Amino acid sequence: MNNFTDTLNTRIPDAIAPTNGSNGHETTSMTVTVVIPARNEEPSIEPIITGSQLYADEILVVDGHSEDRTSEIALSHGARVVTDNGVGKGDAIRVGIEHASSDIIVFIDADGSHSPDDIPGMVQPIKDGDADLVVGSRMRGGSDELHGDFLKFFRMVGSDIITLGLNYRFGASLTDTQNGFRAIRTSAARALNLVEDITTIEQEMGIKALHAGFVVTEIPSHEYERAHGDSCIQLRTVWFRYVYTWLKYLLFGKRSALKPLAIDEETIRKTPALSS
Repeated sequence: MNNFTDTLNTRIPDAIAPTNGSNGHETTSMTVTVVIPARNEEPSIEPIITGSQLYADEILVVDGHSEDRTSEIALSHGARVVTDNGVGKGDAIRVGIEHASSDIIVFIDADGSHSPDDIPGMVQPIKDGDADLVVGSRMRGGSDELHGDFLKFFRMVGSDIITLGLNYRFGASLTDTQNGFRAIRTSAARALNLVEDITTIEQEMGIKALHAGFVVTEIPSHEYERAHGDSCIQLRTVWFRYVYTWLKYLLFGKRSALKPLAIDEETIRKTPALSS
């Protein structure tokens, strides 16, 4: 596994920085919760759970009111199951953040599009104190879902444009900001003011993390073809939301990046991204 990371030159706000693991000191004792948002993923969720259990202290399945045996299978394999509010993946992500019991949260889809074997490399920069958010880059690891037809091409180009905007705005050098396969320090996730209800939460998370001064990195990660069914993302109906929220959070998201309770005068004073 390639553990190469591309660390941005940003800093962690002191008021919400980890007490251990900063300045490159490894904290291998940090625990990991793997959060699996799932809705009607009966055919594919079992290997995702069992594969993730090799690298996690807790498996948390956030069920989106499935009509099949998704929850039953998850429970039978030792996962903890909670139910989201039924409004989209963004809501499932927030529910997962709320219920996770570990120091680090890894989000992985239940459809078999990503390998749990990438989890150790994804969490290591956080354990080393070198990152707060680590995204699995499909541009570096390859993808079976971004090529082959016009919609996939449009999806890839749109992702590149969004990432380009982040790179110019924050002086970053990321290659993928849309992939849902990612790891984040739990305290950072709970500090971010995440409000998107659909898959736009993934770009919202990245933009607001950068606004808040968190360290964002990436590792190569391959995206495989879904094990079954079709993607729930319908670009014809959501493309405007992607563009709107991209511009909104990129240009005006600084003050709303953190939840009000996570922002105090000391945080603002010590965080140039918030005080400027």
